[in-house]
Amino acid sequence: MKGIFKGMGVTLKAMTAPKVTTSYPDAPYFMPERYRGIQHFEPDLCIVCNQCVRICPTDCITLTGKPNPDPDKKGKVIDTFDLNFEICILCDLCTEVCPTEAIVMTGNFELASYSRDELFKDKQWLTDNDTRVREDNNNIGAPQKGGAK
Repeated sequence: MKGIFKGMGVTLKAMTAPKVTTSYPDAPYFMPERYRGIQHFEPDLCIVCNQCVRICPTDCITLTGKPNPDPDKKGKVIDTFDLNFEICILCDLCTEVCPTEAIVMTGNFELASYSRDELFKDKQWLTDNDTRVREDNNNIGAPQKGGAK
């Protein structure tokens, strides 16, 4: 009998406690500061050094470049940049080694799909993914106004 009253006390205490759930689909959920979300890519900053491809532990990045068509400029221009989120573990290594910071992590985490084919993202999709781009360490995960420029 004592156990029943003890259990009812715990239940009544939990009923009066404030709720900790959020209404996720209706209200946006912002991840903590150090959350590593989906990558954002700036093709204008990429120098096609392939460091992100070499360091990726799952080999989910495909990067190709072609010689610069402008004869006055050296180097390469980016041709394709594809990321396979089916095997990407969001480890943040690609963003750490990028010398020009062409790849940055975002606070965006919504990548669910019904087809595996939709998890292959190209350069255009990664460039448009600028909803919550980390611009500095003070506002990681905070909503951005218009994305990164």
